[in-house]
Amino acid sequence: MKKVPPFKLVPQPLSDDAASFPKFKWAPPEVGTRHQLGGEPSFLQKAIKPKCAECGKEMTFYGQLDSINDDICLADCGMIYVFVCFDCFTVNSFIQSH
Repeated sequence: MKKVPPFKLVPQPLSDDAASFPKFKWAPPEVGTRHQLGGEPSFLQKAIKPKCAECGKEMTFYGQLDSINDDICLADCGMIYVFVCFDCFTVNSFIQSH
């Protein structure tokens, strides 16, 4: 299984609207900053290692995207996890929350 080295993703607003987004009011300070490419996922619940629907091999963790703010929140301050099969180029993604 191929591994992607870890990269910290830091979102940068691409519009005035995005730049004016308020931060979370009630969430812990790390929420909204847990975006990541590669490395190991920071699961909020039980670890899930999906298998490719095409070939059945374990998929590679590709990245995770965090909730953005109180208005654009994934479930309960959750994250999207993305896995890819580098043999078949199929993708599996899911959300976990607190």
